[in-house]
Amino acid sequence: MTVPLPTDSTRWRCTLCGNLTRFDVTRSSKVVEYVHLDLAGEPRVEEREVLDETIESVRCRWCNAVDQVELVDRPGADS
Repeated sequence: MTVPLPTDSTRWRCTLCGNLTRFDVTRSSKVVEYVHLDLAGEPRVEEREVLDETIESVRCRWCNAVDQVELVDRPGADS
């Protein structure tokens, strides 16, 4: 089950315990990165473009419920 990302007007909420703030998110991403290596060979990502990203699961940190997360309206989102 994929879980949609929150938007400016929505946020995640655990349906079992009501948690709104702490989640472990497992995601798959396909990205293109511009990596700059210094003279010592240490890499640093200077640019990152996300080509595709999928949230595979969201686990509640409070009650460990897996895939029990829903999108709810943020307070004041109607303003």
